[in-house]
Amino acid sequence: MMKRSLSSAAAGLLAFGALAPGAMASDGQVDPVAFVDQFEATAGKYEGFRRSGAKGICAVGEFVGTPEARALSVASAFSGEPVPVIVRFSVGGANPKAADNVRGQRNMALQFDLPGRERWQMGNISSPVFGASSPQQLFDLLASRQPDPETGLADPERIRAFNEANPEVLLQGAYIAAQPVPASYASVNYWGVNGYGFVNAEGAVQYGKWVFEPSGGVQGLTDEEAKAKGPDFLFDELRQRVAEQTVAFDFNLELAEPGDKVDNATVPLPEGRDKVTLGTLTITSVAEDAGGACLTLTFNPMIMPEGVKPSADPMLAARAAPYAISLSRRLTEGAKQ
Repeated sequence: MMKRSLSSAAAGLLAFGALAPGAMASDGQVDPVAFVDQFEATAGKYEGFRRSGAKGICAVGEFVGTPEARALSVASAFSGEPVPVIVRFSVGGANPKAADNVRGQRNMALQFDLPGRERWQMGNISSPVFGASSPQQLFDLLASRQPDPETGLADPERIRAFNEANPEVLLQGAYIAAQPVPASYASVNYWGVNGYGFVNAEGAVQYGKWVFEPSGGVQGLTDEEAKAKGPDFLFDELRQRVAEQTVAFDFNLELAEPGDKVDNATVPLPEGRDKVTLGTLTITSVAEDAGGACLTLTFNPMIMPEGVKPSADPMLAARAAPYAISLSRRLTEGAKQ
């Protein structure tokens, strides 16, 4: 089993900006098998675990939409009636033993189980931007950080060259590095980063980007507090918090205005955009072990209800095939949480 991470990844297999043989699919997109292979080559392969967000826990909850949301979209999620939701909280990265008490990405993936067998899946991260604007850029980012099999170290010149040519890939890491260690999975903002359109009864489309904001506010730890917590506190903290108090998030949509970029996950909407609360997500219980309803879900962001449509962001459609390939490998290996 490989133990490296992106931060310690070494010399890239590929020259920056170039694709390995077989990485390009016939339609000009990055081949999804090559994509998953590259994730494993760069971040390590941990059998049975997700190739990203490996250290995670399942929970369940319910969502209740607002009248303001119903005015924006005919989506059944916004009926005002409680909707069951499957939730997965996780630490970013491929390592299922990643430390909880260091600065890093946190994730909240959701599946809304809607009437009429509709589903809405989404992945949300603790940064307002993603680390790549296109599948090709993400592939090249991973390749530039692939470790040399002999040294286990990254080639700093290759990384530097890629970063200088693609400065936007550093924005996500810079944001996360500037934040304190989260005190809880329940005390972090989770952004959707991709743009979506919300379609109302008249067919009008309002584009925007969403964020789930904890009703109890954002809470971070000092460096001393984080050290004292140890590397594995988030699961038990969440279980205890949900058992003792209401854990909820406001589902807020930042409304795009003409000229705003909604098709690039490395570009947030400008500060000060109007925000509409679409509803409240309440976490009602947390899995007692490594199982749970989310174990084999892929949280494909292209699965959405009528009344919600994707933007032209190329990162959206590009996720489905690699997710399916990753799931197939996990099932073959013995899926683990």
